[in-house]
Formats: sequence, C-alpha cells, structure tokens
Amino acid sequence: MPGYARGVTRLRFDGDITGIGTSSGTRLVVGHWPSSHLGEFTDVMMEFADGHRVLLAPSEAVRDFVTTTYHFDETRIHPVTHSASGDTVTVVAGDLTVKFVVGGQTALGRLLGLVPSPIAVAPWFCTITDPIARVVLRGVRTRGTAGYGRREYYGARGQRRVVSAEVTWKGDDMGHLAPVTPPVTFGFGSTPAAPSTTRITTTIDE
Repeated sequence: MPGYARGVTRLRFDGDITGIGTSSGTRLVVGHWPSSHLGEFTDVMMEFADGHRVLLAPSEAVRDFVTTTYHFDETRIHPVTHSASGDTVTVVAGDLTVKFVVGGQTALGRLLGLVPSPIAVAPWFCTITDPIARVVLRGVRTRGTAGYGRREYYGARGQRRVVSAEVTWKGDDMGHLAPVTPPVTFGFGSTPAAPSTTRITTTIDE
C-alpha cells in the first residue's frame, strides 16, 4: 500500500457524512459509521450561529476518540439513533432531532462513481485530490492532520443531495434547510456548502 509506513496503525471508518445547514445559522455534520474499530455508531457535530460547537456522541469511547481529532466547546453523551425509511433519515440524539430527505446524485457524485472504490479511498489518492478539493469546494479537504502526529484522509465514493431537512434542538425549530455556510470549524475541513450526503471512507494513520 503506497505511503503506508511500517509501525503505523491504520484505522478505517466506512459510512457516510451528511452536512446540513439551517436558516437559523446552525450547521450539522452527521456521521453514520456501520463499520469501524469502535463498532457501528452515529455521532453528530453541531455548530451554532455564534460559533459554539457541540459534539453529541453515543459513548465515552466515541467521544474520547473524536475529541482527539476534532475540537468542541461542549460534548454530550446520549444514545444516538439513526433510522432510514426509503430516502428519509431520522437521527435522534438527546435534545436534537434531525429528519432529512436524500435526493439524487450530485454532479460530483456522478464523477466520484467513475473512480474505482479501492482507488477513491486510498490515502495516496486523497493526497492528490486535496488541492483540487480546496479550490472547487470551499472549506473541503481530503487530507489533513488528525492531531497527536496522526494523519487523516477522506475518500469519497459517492454523493447525493439533501433536498429537505427538519431540525429541532431542545424543542425549538432551527429553521429551513440552508447551505452549510460559513464552513464548520471542528477540524481541518468542512463538508460541502450544498447540503449533501457523501459515502466515505475515513482513514486515520496513527
């Protein structure tokens, strides 16, 4: 495997990341990971209009791992449920309820589908695509530091539009679907500004 040094532990998370903005200025990143060294789980990263960042994690193990990579002003541990009925996905995590509908492929999703999956998720390929992503998609990165000397790579394998979303926090409606702008500031990169769900393999070398 090119660029994979001996003695490096390689961790992979296979699943999808959904980026949603709301008219209240709240932006969310929902990660759903059917396959990881932590088992199957869903977590939610939220950034409010005032810049306050919150992690909603289903366990201490997930919280501890995520907070070594990303930065938050507050973390909360709650059961996080992820359920899908057709194209409608519902995520519930403590005071947060998110229901969103996934539409057809984006133009980027169609391009991603042309790249064989083994290549698309390879760290060397993520390194090559990173400067392109920076220019084409504001705030998006495919390679960066994960803290503590670790490197992180995002290998996208497909992308679909999010066409509608309902978000409530502590019973309050967060407003209608909007772009994920400004970019979220949890880590070295953000999701695309246009609300979308991206099939992804995240690789961390530590």
